[in-house]
Amino acid sequence: MKRSHLNTGLVLLALVLAACNVAANGPQDEAPPPAPAPTAPEARSDAPAMAGFCRATDITPAVIESVSEQVLVAPAVVNPDGTIASPARYRTVTRQVITRERQEITFRTPCPEVMDTAFIASLQRALKARGFYSGPTTGRLDKATRRAIRGFQVQYGLDSAILSLESARRLGLVVAEIAEENARGRS
Repeated sequence: MKRSHLNTGLVLLALVLAACNVAANGPQDEAPPPAPAPTAPEARSDAPAMAGFCRATDITPAVIESVSEQVLVAPAVVNPDGTIASPARYRTVTRQVITRERQEITFRTPCPEVMDTAFIASLQRALKARGFYSGPTTGRLDKATRRAIRGFQVQYGLDSAILSLESARRLGLVVAEIAEENARGRS
């Protein structure tokens, strides 16, 4: 008899705990909230939209190279007859050198609401026609597309995977009168 009361008590305890779990966490058949859309690393749109474009800031990391050089420790000892008594001794010194400083660059870019799936697909086709993109036309701003954007823009002096307004204009994706905006003092 004691064993059946113990089993009944354990079953009731399990039911109470299960009810508490549902009350605390909500029903389990709800789908989890969608994940936020990925954004470009180290990029942000700071300025308000002006005449169909925004501003983006991108950080270009510093370029550091290892430089190794031979430093003379002891010069060669030469005998009077011109033969070498002991060769020169050198040691290798390796140091890190910053060849390009970290840069924060701000430039005009198409606003996010303009860069929809159709725009990105057109961007991919334009980059593919110029030999910078070889992937499928998906309409998604993925790593391969960003790599192609960087490759296209670097030839014009902009080392960024964020599409600039000037590059979009060069690719024939937008019409922008840059000189007109400069005249208004909004460069």
